[in-house]
Amino acid sequence: MQPPKILWNKKFIHIDMDAFFAAVEQRDHPELKGKPVIVGGNPQSRSVVSTCSYEARKFGIHSAMPTAQAKRLCPDGIFLYPNFEKYSAASRSVMSIFHTYTPLVEQVSLDEAYLDVTENKLKLEDPVKLAALIKQHIFAVTKLTASAGVAPAMFLAKIASDMKKPDGLTVVYPGQVLEFLKDLPVRKIPGVGPRTEEILHGVKINTCGDIWGVKPQELTAKLGKWGLELFHKARGEETREVNPHWERTQLSAEETFPKDVTDMPWLKRKLAGLAEHVFYDLKQEGRTGRTVVLKVKYHDFEQITRSKTLAAPPQDWHALHEIACDLLKKKTLAGRKPVRLLGLGISGLGSKEELLISKQGELF
Repeated sequence: MQPPKILWNKKFIHIDMDAFFAAVEQRDHPELKGKPVIVGGNPQSRSVVSTCSYEARKFGIHSAMPTAQAKRLCPDGIFLYPNFEKYSAASRSVMSIFHTYTPLVEQVSLDEAYLDVTENKLKLEDPVKLAALIKQHIFAVTKLTASAGVAPAMFLAKIASDMKKPDGLTVVYPGQVLEFLKDLPVRKIPGVGPRTEEILHGVKINTCGDIWGVKPQELTAKLGKWGLELFHKARGEETREVNPHWERTQLSAEETFPKDVTDMPWLKRKLAGLAEHVFYDLKQEGRTGRTVVLKVKYHDFEQITRSKTLAAPPQDWHALHEIACDLLKKKTLAGRKPVRLLGLGISGLGSKEELLISKQGELF
């Protein structure tokens, strides 16, 4: 007797490469395999960790952490400067593999993409078999591992891809969505950050299942329009579709502090880490932008943004840091009013084609 056929309305796969930059370095330098590799620059500088190997993560190291702190946690770690040309080449190989299975590919970053395989070039009905094939294909071509999530909604596929890293494959079947979400911590929902988690915990909401008994009006009262989106996502409901032409218009990073801060030199050091993180992301995506955006949240949760549009894109993270510090000093109450969160971004991002055109113009 054959098992009952699973009815998928939509079939999404989220692929996330495992410790991508560090994995590329370990692949190209076999002597680094099994060792704690930290990609992000000199620990004597104000650099931040871009990616680290799973061996390094055992020491508590993670992306966006200052490399000086990573060095203290793992004195024997191997610190490498990023080689974006090499990572971009590996990324192009991976993305081209995805397009052999479906034209509906939404690339989110160098190492991450969503695929809509409801209809696919192999005409395979089972998206789980397809995800396994794609993982095998990636390894055969690049010698790199990837983790995959398969689900009937994009955000569920993203959550699933992170559950069994590295080299994992996690499936959320259509009939198991509520069971999957019931005990899932709210922080696992994409978009839920430390502050939202804090608000939810304050009203005894710790899991998606806890949200099921809450009225949408109660969530919107506490979280604004995001509350309604969270209400639906806690039930596995999402109407978003893969956009193969999607390009984000802002790239940013932020950090919420364990305690409120008035120390301006300390805040400026934090901005240095954010500036380097954002500039690395710009380089890895091959993007450029001229509007610097500073986000400040004070101790009383008042949140402001300040921005400055430049005549030309900042040439390095130091320039970005200098502009951010100037905005912080002249346009905010930082130093006088305690700060609980800092964010830094570049908006109005140009496309990769526009960047190439501007570079050609510079030659002449």
